[in-house]
Amino acid sequence: MGQGSIGTPGQFDRHPYHWGIQVGYTQSKFDLRYNDDAILRETLQGTTSYYAPGFHIAFVGDLRLGNWLNLRFLPGVTLVTREISYAWEPNYLASHHLLEQSRNVESVYGDLPLELKLRSIPYGRFRPYLTAGASYGFDLASFRKNRNLTNQSIVRLEPSDLRYTLGVGFDMFLTYVKFAIEMRMTFGLLDLKVEDPEIYIRSFDYLNTRTFMLSFTFEG
Repeated sequence: MGQGSIGTPGQFDRHPYHWGIQVGYTQSKFDLRYNDDAILRETLQGTTSYYAPGFHIAFVGDLRLGNWLNLRFLPGVTLVTREISYAWEPNYLASHHLLEQSRNVESVYGDLPLELKLRSIPYGRFRPYLTAGASYGFDLASFRKNRNLTNQSIVRLEPSDLRYTLGVGFDMFLTYVKFAIEMRMTFGLLDLKVEDPEIYIRSFDYLNTRTFMLSFTFEG
């Protein structure tokens, strides 16, 4: 290692591979398409999804492909919550007092992302980068086969999901580790809806997940 309290990009980036850990804060929501059935519109004006917080932790495996390009494998677990808001027709809501105006849908995904990391030239001890890739996720807490764990209807989801990811960040080279701060967007590609006669589910035709993540990575 070089002298002083910081490392240099060359000391780390010449190594063929790195291992590390990543932790992150997430905000997730559904992209959904409202069911415009005429009969349904007599009871429900629309549905909207809002971002809700979550947490992410992953193992980092980084393979150097060249001076500017790395291949990253980041198996991990992501805890996500997505809120769905229901805009009931006022008259229908007045006669059905037990209707819920929002639902939180929670998932615990086991994630298997594979990404390419395109790095810029170093600026002192910093090196900006871009990432792009794909990820497979399986909902470890899926309710797909458990229609009712309580007396309340639930929003069930397909357990498997495919997504593409885009990110931007920068590496900071310290004495013993490489520390990175990254912002990433993840876009679901599959319709996760499981058909169900409950109005909370049939009020939309299609939904997938969108997630924003702020992550912190430590590599040795």
